[in-house]
Amino acid sequence: MKNPSKISLFLVVAAIGFIAIAFSFVETEDERRSKQIRQIFDHALTKGQCYEDLRYLCKKIGGRLSGSPQAAAAVEWGYQTLGRIEGIDTVYKQQCMVPHWDRGKLEEARIISDHIGWQDVNLCALGNSVPTAEWGLTAPVVRVEHQEDLKKLGKKNVEGKIVFMDHKFDDKHIDTFNAYSGCVGDRYEGPNDAARLGAVGFVLRSLGNAIDEFPHTGNSAYEKGVPKIPAAAICTRDAELMSGLLSVDPDLKLHMKMDCKSYSDKESFNVIGEIKGAEYPDEVIIVSGHLDSWDNGEGAHDDGAGVVQSMDILRIFNALGYQPKRTIRCILWMNEENGTRGARKYAAEAKEKGENCILALESDRGGFTPRGFFVDADSTILDNRLDRLRQYADLLEPYNIHVFEKGFSGVDIQFLKDQGPTLVGYFPDPQRYFDFHHTPNDVFEMVNKRELELGAAAMASLVYLVDQDGLGSNPMLKK
Repeated sequence: MKNPSKISLFLVVAAIGFIAIAFSFVETEDERRSKQIRQIFDHALTKGQCYEDLRYLCKKIGGRLSGSPQAAAAVEWGYQTLGRIEGIDTVYKQQCMVPHWDRGKLEEARIISDHIGWQDVNLCALGNSVPTAEWGLTAPVVRVEHQEDLKKLGKKNVEGKIVFMDHKFDDKHIDTFNAYSGCVGDRYEGPNDAARLGAVGFVLRSLGNAIDEFPHTGNSAYEKGVPKIPAAAICTRDAELMSGLLSVDPDLKLHMKMDCKSYSDKESFNVIGEIKGAEYPDEVIIVSGHLDSWDNGEGAHDDGAGVVQSMDILRIFNALGYQPKRTIRCILWMNEENGTRGARKYAAEAKEKGENCILALESDRGGFTPRGFFVDADSTILDNRLDRLRQYADLLEPYNIHVFEKGFSGVDIQFLKDQGPTLVGYFPDPQRYFDFHHTPNDVFEMVNKRELELGAAAMASLVYLVDQDGLGSNPMLKK
């Protein structure tokens, strides 16, 4: 007879071995999530549809300024495209009234100087500008670098002249959006400040790093009771020329012709599609981009990229058979560029309904390589929410997604801040964005397919992780 103690010892050792082997086949939570994220990226990079969606939006519809026929076509395209995505529970339009400004067909300008005779320059009207007279506007030019400089000149040095705001980007900023933030007030407020001092026109050095021939448009505003004057942007190449000439010819004049026009507000829509959450349907995660764009290009980086990336998140989840716990809502905003009417309308209705949006994500920095996310929230919860999102850094680091910092999230989603969600701005590499922003150069061909798809995958991965865990209670809903 065999020794019973030896048999028992053998059985114990064998059992321990079998248990160890069994545990070796059990996935940890991080391993399971890492595998899911890998599948998200694999699908986006091999079967994603955002690039072809962008091709259609840019090439078949084109620039989509609010109130235009192209903006109306984009709304219908967005509605139908979302409706064709399998797994979406509902698609609808949210009505809003939007401004209608038209650039017209005439944008001409030339420098007139005793040193060179005359030289045509590239110029485009700023949004909301009034036209010149039919025969154009010709006047002496006074150059300033900053809004403060303009105010110091006073009326006697500005009256009857065209103000040339020659504020260059500060290239010491690593994030080019910080350079843009330092200049964008010149565009929005400059025409009004110049008109208040008696200027007859306003010309802005285009807001970009590169020295090139593409003028950058963008919105400007007029204060009630202040005369409206023609306002335009001049390309950086010609801004350099005019600045240099003014240093030797203070009597230089600029001739400009524009036939832009404002019309009555028009009806338009946000386009919304969603997958209902299986466990917490009342907790909403928003993914978004703005459907409108400026009219002088195709709105590829700004913000066709954000639109098609947001839509592809829903496709990716459906293709992988992922059923979200929480409601994933894709919003294609209308009128971000010159009024934010769509975002304001959504925020007002969400507040009235008491919606519980836990995360609002916006992609509006172009279709470039992902770097990470900027995070914003009510000050009482911001540090907590940022810490929670930073817990995902190790899972996303293999995809070179490493930025989780406090920062501006997005123009549209900012109107939700007082309702308590965590606001997240997708942050791609910023170095090339202002080569295209608001220019005729913002076209489909300038978007890299792989970079665009990586962005869609990065956004989908963050949404997946937040959907798995939630972000804690919303303090605003208790007020």
